[in-house]
Amino acid sequence: MSDVLPLLLEKSDGVALMTFNRPKARNAISPEVACRLADAFADVAGDDSVRVVILTGTGDRAFCSGGDLALTLPLMTGARQPETQWDYRLLDDPGIMDRSALRGFELNKPIIAAINGPCMAGGMETMLATDIRIAADHATFALPEVRRGLIPFAGSLVRLPRQIPQCLAMEMLLTGDPISAEQALSAGMINRVVPQAELMASVWAMARKIAANGPLAVQEVKRTVLQASGVTLEQGYRMEDAAKARVMASDDAREGPRAFMEKRPAVFRGV
Repeated sequence: MSDVLPLLLEKSDGVALMTFNRPKARNAISPEVACRLADAFADVAGDDSVRVVILTGTGDRAFCSGGDLALTLPLMTGARQPETQWDYRLLDDPGIMDRSALRGFELNKPIIAAINGPCMAGGMETMLATDIRIAADHATFALPEVRRGLIPFAGSLVRLPRQIPQCLAMEMLLTGDPISAEQALSAGMINRVVPQAELMASVWAMARKIAANGPLAVQEVKRTVLQASGVTLEQGYRMEDAAKARVMASDDAREGPRAFMEKRPAVFRGV
């Protein structure tokens, strides 16, 4: 058995780096990857030392090509019987797929996607759950499930039309055709496009900038923005008021202005 894990989780300086690590399989999501991804998201959600998450893939051939067509999809349709502990766990715990795609699972820490290559199917669905997306210039994006007689079921039918123009979302969903990084940028689906050689440096710079901010404030921003999606303005304002009350009662809210007046870097403790 190989000692190389198919999903890596490393933490340093307030940043958790999560890496799809099946480059020979174009970083496809096997049952083991799905379980480990769900576990990794739960881990960083409960770790107060983590302020920002980076999600990327090994190599430059793919960010993630989606669910493994030889292992995961046949297992879920019943065409393949479970063989490993990961197969059984995936079938026995229906929440794993949801947690692995941050579907119905609350993670209020910002997630930056470092899209190092083609971002397809389930990989794109997970990307749509991230907050900031920086792509290498050769990256492409597609939801090709209909070509296999399947549908995206990890959030894209709901998320994609909210994030890009509906007509483009419908074209992607109904044809399965890919779009380029520049097209994704033009549609507002990603934040920026950079040369492959500059990708991780750009992403780490963004992560460190966010990690230096007040963690309570950052998490309340994300929580409120997500919760307010689809509600009325008045309901959203009440959510904003609740977030303001939680932040203004914190030590960090006093430390930030004090550090500014004293002309020194703020020392945020997340309390």
